[in-house]
Amino acid sequence: MSFYCDLLQTPLGPLYILFRNDLLLGLSIAERPSGIKRGKAPAALVKELEGYFAGKVREFGFPFAFRAGTDFERKVWLALKEIPYGETRSYKWLSAHIGHPKASRAVGQALSKNPLPIVLPCHRIIESDGSLGGFSPGVSIKRRLLDLEYYHSRSF
Repeated sequence: MSFYCDLLQTPLGPLYILFRNDLLLGLSIAERPSGIKRGKAPAALVKELEGYFAGKVREFGFPFAFRAGTDFERKVWLALKEIPYGETRSYKWLSAHIGHPKASRAVGQALSKNPLPIVLPCHRIIESDGSLGGFSPGVSIKRRLLDLEYYHSRSF
């Protein structure tokens, strides 16, 4: 089954949306996926993403599916939904939370492969000492996402 890519301009720059019918398959911050046909993303999905950047959407409800990932990676990615908007947790916390307390490095590797950043908020995972740690699209984008959530969470 074919899937498509659409572009949404955000305060972070371009956000590429991969989708099939009414199912979100991936998000790519600032890097256009190659070899994928252009299409128009579902309006409800675009509205949720725009609402997130405006500080009005704190949890995503649009359906998604994984095209890849091991069972462990999927477990890590899904656990991210449990971190409240505007808050952070550590790699160590996440590894313990999913039942693998000594797997902080493996958790970090899984986060680097997260196909749905923002929707599955890997930017909310930081180092135990409070430093940002890594982020595939770049640490400056991670900082901007954290700042955006912090600002909007305080304005309600």
